[in-house]
Amino acid sequence: MDNAVYTMLTRQSGLMREFSTVANNVANMGTTGFKAEHGVFSEYIRQIEAGTSSPDGATSLSMGRLGAHATDLTDGGLKSTGGELDMALTGEGFFKVQTPNGERLTRAGHFMLNADRILVNPQGHAVLGTGGGEIAIPQEAASIQVSRDGTISSDGVELGRVGVFTADTETLQREGNNLWTGENIQNVDVPNIASGFLEESNVNPVLEMARMIEVQRHYDAGQALLDIEDERIRSVARTLRQ
Repeated sequence: MDNAVYTMLTRQSGLMREFSTVANNVANMGTTGFKAEHGVFSEYIRQIEAGTSSPDGATSLSMGRLGAHATDLTDGGLKSTGGELDMALTGEGFFKVQTPNGERLTRAGHFMLNADRILVNPQGHAVLGTGGGEIAIPQEAASIQVSRDGTISSDGVELGRVGVFTADTETLQREGNNLWTGENIQNVDVPNIASGFLEESNVNPVLEMARMIEVQRHYDAGQALLDIEDERIRSVARTLRQ
């Protein structure tokens, strides 16, 4: 296959993946605690073998490719809900929940009590405290207050403390349902929790829509070049057959 076709296919593949990433950001603009993701493109240079002809006399082939994805971990805005168990984190840290697949991290702080009065998220996963255990709220607790450090109390009696944790940024891996995995997970000594609020998605809708249009235009331009190159190859093949 011609080097130009290799180059364009690599570029088109990266643009398709970037388009999917941007579309996912747009789809989660209203998701509590969602963090935007962006593609990181890199250049791949390969030496052309000796004796290989190149129309422009080049000795190397340069191709752009989508090398990785970077997550924007900046805070989203705060939305007041008035829910006594709604919590929003400002600054570093994640909440931790117990899932069937193990402990996971999340920035989504929309919590509630299940039938056993265990603090859980909407998927029913138990929210873990600073010591790693579940947080139970007694039936007699009439009103519940959550302080900035995550301490849950009722009528001045401490009932538990919601854990806030950090992980090595390089090891964070996104999962479904707004969950994350990571390594070297540690407690945040001084967490900052806003009770009665939820953290909004940090996706910037204007920038994401502009990026989506930009990626689409680049993809269409690349497809047009591929069509021209395909017609050139077909024309050469027809000429050789004559």
